[in-house]
Amino acid sequence: MSKKINVLFLCGWYPSRILPNNGDFIQRHAEAVALKNNVTVLHIISDPLLKKNTEIITYRKNNVETHIAYIKKRSNPFFKVFLYCLAFLKILKLIPKIEIVHLNSTYPFGIFALFLKFKNKTPYIITEHWTNYQSPKNKNISYIHKRISVLITKNASIICPVSKNLSDHMITFGLKGNYQDVPNVVDTLVFSKPKTSNSIFKILHVSSLKDDHKNISGILNVILNLQNRIQNFEVTIVGSAPQDYIVKSKKLGIKNQYINFIDHLSQEELSVHYSNADLFILFSNYENLPCVILESFSSGTPVISTDVGGISEYFPEEFGSLIRKNNETQLFNEILKYYNDEIKVASFEDMNNYVEQNFSPRAISNIFEEKYKHVLNHFQN
Repeated sequence: MSKKINVLFLCGWYPSRILPNNGDFIQRHAEAVALKNNVTVLHIISDPLLKKNTEIITYRKNNVETHIAYIKKRSNPFFKVFLYCLAFLKILKLIPKIEIVHLNSTYPFGIFALFLKFKNKTPYIITEHWTNYQSPKNKNISYIHKRISVLITKNASIICPVSKNLSDHMITFGLKGNYQDVPNVVDTLVFSKPKTSNSIFKILHVSSLKDDHKNISGILNVILNLQNRIQNFEVTIVGSAPQDYIVKSKKLGIKNQYINFIDHLSQEELSVHYSNADLFILFSNYENLPCVILESFSSGTPVISTDVGGISEYFPEEFGSLIRKNNETQLFNEILKYYNDEIKVASFEDMNNYVEQNFSPRAISNIFEEKYKHVLNHFQN
């Protein structure tokens, strides 16, 4: 049995009591790596309700030792940076040994990764998810942000965006380095429930419900048109705080029998909805590699998605359909094709096996372990 590597997951995003769902895709990477190695998570976040300057919470879940520092919210940016740095140093004292740092999101926590590399000679790799590196959104990144990010990526041993599309955008933006894409994780043990037969055609959407990103307004417009064309269907929309869309759907005239809003669900609860659905839809304006598409594949449910970001890189032909961004007519017509059973769809077994081989915790754990070993061997020599 090979020796376990001591990995520090340095996370700008991570689930916490402030943002329970923020960076859950990073948590999945950490838990995957922890299948074969020792993983410690370090995360720092401001807490507007905190009375004292800093509170550090430590817990262990799914073999991942997690340290989260909650910082008193400050309006003075210099004092905020000071508290973040102080919390970082305090947590470091709680971690006995770090052999490699796995940085999640380049800026600003990459500054801490640079510190550990130059002070303790600890190498680091980067996993990147941030969609704002995509053009034209990257025009909003400040000069200082970019210059620091250039330094961080330059000193990384490996940079692992979750898609080649994101790699290309980062390189074009000027962030040079050793790019090796590694996708997101899906727990195929959770998202593998047998498919159910439905008396009505069930459509599912799961997301953050941020309209500029996920285009929920466009989905609602399509549902309105669907109810004027067919009757035997139901759309379930899952995401945090859907109240505004409930109001909007009523104003549009969408009947209750055709739409169902559900607040955030656990993965176990979500898996039931995926297996019950006949079709999953994602109508995003921009993406990298959404976990929800992979979860749907793992559940044997075909997907209609906009062809944005890195989605097409991991989208086998018989697993669904890719459509143009913001094209409501195309989404409407494509849904009707699935409703009328006009499109050939891969079997549950084929879809589930594809996800197991490429995105399961075991597959991703093996990929990262090989990269850690390569970095450590190269760095030590």
